[in-house]
Amino acid sequence: MNPIEELAPKVVWRNFYALTQIPRPSGHTEKVAQFLIDFAKQHDAEAWIDEAGNVIMKKGATPGYEDRETTVLQAHMDMVPQKTKDCKHNFETDPLDVYIDGEWVTARNTTLGSDDGMGVAAAMAIIEDDTVEHGPLEVLITRDEETGMDGAFGLKAGELTGKYLLNMDSETEGEITIGCAGGVDILCEMEYQEINVESEGMLCYDVTIKGLLGGHSGIEIHKGRANANKLMARLLFAVVNTKTAWLCSWHGGNMRNAIPRECEAKVLVPQAMKEEFLALVDKCRAIFEEEYKDVEVKGFQLTATEVDEIPSKAIPEDIQENLINAVMAAHDGVLRYTPSMPELVETSCNLAIIDIAAGKAEVITLARSSSDSMKQYLANQYIACFSMAGMKVNLEGGYSGWQPNPQSPLVEMMSDIYEKMYGKRPEVGACHAGLECGIIGVNYPEMDMASYGPTLVSPHTPNEACLIPTVERFYDFTLEILKNIPKKQ
Repeated sequence: MNPIEELAPKVVWRNFYALTQIPRPSGHTEKVAQFLIDFAKQHDAEAWIDEAGNVIMKKGATPGYEDRETTVLQAHMDMVPQKTKDCKHNFETDPLDVYIDGEWVTARNTTLGSDDGMGVAAAMAIIEDDTVEHGPLEVLITRDEETGMDGAFGLKAGELTGKYLLNMDSETEGEITIGCAGGVDILCEMEYQEINVESEGMLCYDVTIKGLLGGHSGIEIHKGRANANKLMARLLFAVVNTKTAWLCSWHGGNMRNAIPRECEAKVLVPQAMKEEFLALVDKCRAIFEEEYKDVEVKGFQLTATEVDEIPSKAIPEDIQENLINAVMAAHDGVLRYTPSMPELVETSCNLAIIDIAAGKAEVITLARSSSDSMKQYLANQYIACFSMAGMKVNLEGGYSGWQPNPQSPLVEMMSDIYEKMYGKRPEVGACHAGLECGIIGVNYPEMDMASYGPTLVSPHTPNEACLIPTVERFYDFTLEILKNIPKKQ
């Protein structure tokens, strides 16, 4: 038995560990969906997979609670597949290597999947444990939340009957979330004709940035962490504009909702400009280290490594300059804080993915805002910026935010319960991350919803970890909520 399965509460940690052994990156959730269906059948719960790929389970009330309103326990089955540059882990086939590190559970060189494996594990524990007191239950485990909330978008009206929904996908124990930002994916694309290059008198360098903290582009966007794509743009702007290098390819980031930690570019350098090129790399490294010395506390690496193979193709001069200029000009990070709540980010964007090679260029950004007009303003900025670079810009997967309901009876009840259990009121507010509640609420407008969870740090990065003591508090809180769900009117 793995030591994680011995942590309290065992029923939660055992199910969480089981989830870590099933590959479930976004876009590849078939195995975990079938695992959940089999689990439900083993514990005599009704279960099915809906047309959108979501897993839905139903469990009847325990004796004495038959007259309570139906509650929906909601989480998502997929996880963000992030790993360190040298890690060989295959998220589609390999189990995670999870371990205990002091008061934390984490994974070796990869994301942990506690976002939102902890929510799924808690729902599984309640399905499994017949001693838990509750009214009628529905469990909704959605598909591909991390890459576009596809499962929530595809959930049809009438699949659920619950009056209350407990979204177990927040990352700070002791907080209850009642609103979140909306978002939209901005896709910039173009094709170009590569040019032939003369290898005589040329050197080739792989320029690499790695070791950045990265992070969740919603809940950590305000922390001022470096974006590898933006740092690379600054370096390329310096070396290309001074004619000391010619860009052949550029790759950075791999998830729209993860601040990019790593980036690499292949450049050609005339032998006569070698020393000037390396001096510019050194200068940029020193600047970046000084700028981020108080933020990127683990340090990062900027290297330029000479390679033997000289590419035969490169990006045309006007194209490379337009692309670099556009990435330089494009906004990244916080754009505006909420005027009525200055501590809360209102509008931001994450310049997440750059792929430029072999005649194709793609830039993907996730824009977030609790204001639809500001979200559109930010999207229009990108349309204007990248259109001038000759790229076609499309907006995809747009959704509005979840509007807070300060008068929510569910939240008031939860706050009272938390204070009784732990001697203080929970923090109640909105967050800048995307949650599925607003999307689900389109087809279930009368459903009262709240989001909460155990404490996680650095989700969407290989540093993701879950604080062990908060899991028991989160689960005990959930059980007490279920015991106090009101009677049907």
